[in-house]
Amino acid sequence: MPTQAISISHLTKYYGPFKAVDDISFDVEKGDFLSFLGPNGAGKTTTINSITGLGNFQAGSVSVFGHDVVRDYRKTRPLIGLCSQEFNFDPFLSIEGLLVYQAGYFGVPKRVAVPKAHELLNRFRLFEKRKLDFRKLSGGMKRRLLLCRALVHDPEILILDEPTAGADVELKYQIWNYLTELNQSGKTIFLTTHYMEEAEKLSKTVIIIHKGKIIHHGDKRSLVQNQSLEKTYLELTKEAVDD
Repeated sequence: MPTQAISISHLTKYYGPFKAVDDISFDVEKGDFLSFLGPNGAGKTTTINSITGLGNFQAGSVSVFGHDVVRDYRKTRPLIGLCSQEFNFDPFLSIEGLLVYQAGYFGVPKRVAVPKAHELLNRFRLFEKRKLDFRKLSGGMKRRLLLCRALVHDPEILILDEPTAGADVELKYQIWNYLTELNQSGKTIFLTTHYMEEAEKLSKTVIIIHKGKIIHHGDKRSLVQNQSLEKTYLELTKEAVDD
């Protein structure tokens, strides 16, 4: 298997006349923990959709472990687990059923999927809710269920689109700890966030995207060092003092 988990070359995506992603290129090494930072509307989710096949693009190429995501989509889809922002669950299935059904999309037989679903539900303290439908869960529980669904087929790459947005402190740290464990076990993780604290805590590599262009790509330490070298000046005027 190639050492590059994800390879993006000159990716460009338009929505009408608006260029959402502007000729970006980068690689994600196998076993890396990449934080993809940027403000809302920077192009983070558009990039994810291009990797996972949820959206098309006008120029460039994307490959997953050497397989083109357009030509070889049958090979690339099972290699990726996506934890999206939206609670897009089937309301007619139980929580356990959702996970088993999801695993079936990737050819995982029920005899394997059920124990895996139970393992994940136990890990995220959802096992007692397994016979309920997702509408009876709290927001934090739904967030945990998204992560379970992304992992139920045991993908090589985990892609998370702002997984802690709106999460309380306890849930945020629970997710952080689990992601760290997964990465230490060899899972490649691609995390989009606009929280610098999250990127600093979790990632090995940081990419910053702004208005569809990459403005920083490097290891976490180089970014922190560059930030620390910046000087902040406070200018006091007579008017400010009088106020």
